[in-house]
Amino acid sequence: MRAIQITQFGGPEVLTVTELPEPAAGPGHLLVDVSRAGVNYADTHQAENSYLSASTLPMVPGGEVVGTTADGRRVVALVGTGGYAEKAVASEALAWNVPDAIDDVTALGMIVQGASAWVLLRRSVHLAPGESVVVHAAAGGVGTLAVQLAKAWGAGRVIATASSEEKRALALDLGADVAIDANEPDLREALIDANGGRRVDTVLEMTGGTVTDQSLRALAPFGRLAFYGMASRKEPSPVRPATLMAHSTTISGMWLAHVFQLPGDVMRTALDELFGLAADGRLRVIGGGEYGLTEAARAHEDLRARRTTGKLVLDPSR
Repeated sequence: MRAIQITQFGGPEVLTVTELPEPAAGPGHLLVDVSRAGVNYADTHQAENSYLSASTLPMVPGGEVVGTTADGRRVVALVGTGGYAEKAVASEALAWNVPDAIDDVTALGMIVQGASAWVLLRRSVHLAPGESVVVHAAAGGVGTLAVQLAKAWGAGRVIATASSEEKRALALDLGADVAIDANEPDLREALIDANGGRRVDTVLEMTGGTVTDQSLRALAPFGRLAFYGMASRKEPSPVRPATLMAHSTTISGMWLAHVFQLPGDVMRTALDELFGLAADGRLRVIGGGEYGLTEAARAHEDLRARRTTGKLVLDPSR
């Protein structure tokens, strides 16, 4: 089968198309004939071995696929690695049936980005009706869905940040009340101004560096910031616990892998709600572009250069 293989860590240039033996599915696993593979920002960290979990070489990157099993089921699955290929093996416990009303891009958009937005809002910041929420990178995969979910769940004011006028227009179209430039020199004041002069209640943050620092300073008493990525690859300033008392603020981290350690099937609960909202037309995944398998390196280049919006996918057939 054709696949992308990494034999040395690095940037997009290390993603190479090659021919590999088809994987075999052992007990408790499914062989999936991949129709589309999702491309995530985490994949760029995986390629350079800077992700939360260490990578080993040689490696076929890609953590999520949608496709068909040998018994004809259409599933979306988390695979960890191996997604950038014509066939992939998934644990039965990490594969979920896809309703007929849900297309491939929507299915892939929900399993990581949608579930992340769901967990961030439901469990990390515990968004309450009427509260303000800042969604950084609001034109991205998680951001586009978080804006819509926050609005659907009664947020009082949804403040989006994005790096271009086009991306800010998209966030407004998806329901954000206001969209501001992510590169504002005084982001703290810009966020407070966007909230009518009041500090903000919740922040979803995946940029790192000064964006995290200034967002923390914009939090209201009992405000919550959920940190789930570091796209800038710049560490925020260290936080001393004593300083959190100044405004009774809370900082949480979120890595989606940890939901599987919670009691009950949190992913099933999230996907059922997300698929239901999508089928009803109340939630949409923004397609960010479809790339052939041979264009995987370009997909990573575009993602890292912030040229993309929404959900990116690979088509293994080309």
